[in-house]
Amino acid sequence: MLENWEAWYTLGTVVLLMVALMSNRVGTDTAMIGAATMLLVIGILDPMHAALSFAHPAVLTIAALFVVASGLVETGAVNMIAGLVMGRPKSLVDAQVRMFIPVAVMSAVLNNTPIVAMYLSIIDDWAKKLRVSPSKLFMPLSFAAILGGACTLIGTSSNIAIAELYKDYAIQQGVDVPTTARLFWLITPIGLPTAVLGLVFIVLFGKRLLPVRREARSGEIDPRCYEVEMEVQADSPIVGKSIEAAGLRALPGLFLAEIERGGSSLPAVAPEEILRAGDRLIFVGVVESVVDLQKIRGLVPATNQVGKVEGDRRTRSMVEAVVSHTSPLVRKTVRESKFRTAYNAAIIAVHRNGQRIHKKIGDIVLRPGDTLLLDTHAGFVEAFRNSDHFYLLSAVGGARPIRYERAWLAIGIMFMVLALLVLPIGVVTARINAAIGVDILPREIPTVGASFLGAMLMVVTRCSSGTIARQSINWQVLLTIGGALAIGYAMVESGAADMVAHALLGVIGETGPRVLLGAVFVLTGLFSLVITNKAAAVLMFPIAVAAAVERGYHIEPFIVGVMAAAACAFMTPLAVPTNLMVAGPGGYRFTDFFRLGFPLTVIAAIVTLVIAPLVYPFSG
Repeated sequence: MLENWEAWYTLGTVVLLMVALMSNRVGTDTAMIGAATMLLVIGILDPMHAALSFAHPAVLTIAALFVVASGLVETGAVNMIAGLVMGRPKSLVDAQVRMFIPVAVMSAVLNNTPIVAMYLSIIDDWAKKLRVSPSKLFMPLSFAAILGGACTLIGTSSNIAIAELYKDYAIQQGVDVPTTARLFWLITPIGLPTAVLGLVFIVLFGKRLLPVRREARSGEIDPRCYEVEMEVQADSPIVGKSIEAAGLRALPGLFLAEIERGGSSLPAVAPEEILRAGDRLIFVGVVESVVDLQKIRGLVPATNQVGKVEGDRRTRSMVEAVVSHTSPLVRKTVRESKFRTAYNAAIIAVHRNGQRIHKKIGDIVLRPGDTLLLDTHAGFVEAFRNSDHFYLLSAVGGARPIRYERAWLAIGIMFMVLALLVLPIGVVTARINAAIGVDILPREIPTVGASFLGAMLMVVTRCSSGTIARQSINWQVLLTIGGALAIGYAMVESGAADMVAHALLGVIGETGPRVLLGAVFVLTGLFSLVITNKAAAVLMFPIAVAAAVERGYHIEPFIVGVMAAAACAFMTPLAVPTNLMVAGPGGYRFTDFFRLGFPLTVIAAIVTLVIAPLVYPFSG
């Protein structure tokens, strides 16, 4: 055992990594970097390979594609494309079908996180108009994005990471390096039928498997409504006016629930009730109407924390923030958390799965999934975008203007990137080189090159500004993948990957390659439950390759198996960011994802086991 101490130390580090992530006490990126550091200080991971892991083509490609996606979002191209398809649904099934098409297609070529973020409000509105529980639509929204992302190379960051590792392996082994076009479609024979069957399954059986966690609304109030206390100031022009004369009954999606006056409560507010200075008005309604309330002179949030937020009042904005399960705010009252001091932001309302919270803001005990409506400085979203304290941050006030006049330009740039990745560019460049007699043009443009070209053009053409482009990059994702790549390299160099592969082969015995492929799929899926799908894909790659090589099989079907299992991570809200994004607004419980996610995972596994060996033979 002492002879293999490096392998055992590496495996022990991976086990500690999983324990840390399962505890929900540290962020994924922090845990990954911490594990890589443990391997670095002991000498198993050398500094050069540690540094190169964070500058790996997979990491750079994903960063560039975040910028490309920002250009499509900033110009309204994503909304424009969806608007042509989505229309106005007439039933739950119609809504699901109309939603699936644009979300799945766009997720195949864009990062799915901004897509889901943009359509949360649209789907929320659909649920209200159709009078169905929003929990019947939010999870299908996330799963449609996941299934669409599993169809191409750039649909999900785990696919990009695996493809780059495959290229590295081919170079090291001195075999033919797969072309960019081949890698782009490598997962498609499995991902596309999985997506089609998965979406059909959701349409047919989702109504029974999806829970009703929030009741359907009649259309009067938006599902994500807030209870907001506003105070009438002494110099307000509405003092002495009736509720109706002050215009407080005409705001859409909002109603005045009660008035607190001199220690007493008026729960049934008549339209002729006269407003007095110092009245506390308790409104319930949508965030847009809350913004309108802020514009009424002399009507201010009742909390005194708003005036203590630092920064120019003219540049302040409103932000919605969803509390994460790892946030230090959880299980503390707003007052105990010292929220305003810690974040330079004041909580003016809390939304919790459609429930009214009958407490003062300072006395509310925060829970994971609570959506906070904040009055804060203009840089709050940028400052805490990658913080693990919040699942999702969304600016409400002072939104940037959409550059619709550049939408088609952004779409053109996206199609150019796709053309460089998909088309056989080498045939064209070879003919040009032959015509001019000089071998000057490359045989193909690598994935990272095409992605950076698209990102640069998005900024140069002002589809996305430099500031927005930088802010659009999810550094937590990049650090997670970089750390996982470093750990994966250490697993290969230390012999830990071979050790795990040998143990896996010992468990399955002298069975056929399909059993091994199934084992690889299951193991990758289990890893995805606890260490996110991106990290699971990178860590399983060397294990799957080592197992295939030991048995003398071609590695491609097993690489595709890792891709498929990592991409189709449905069963917990922790596996992929989009699941986390819909968990709170949909009011889902942890086990709800398993009810629908497990059969979808089974579908993905069956498709992989049936089709992968046909397209990518085990031998021959």
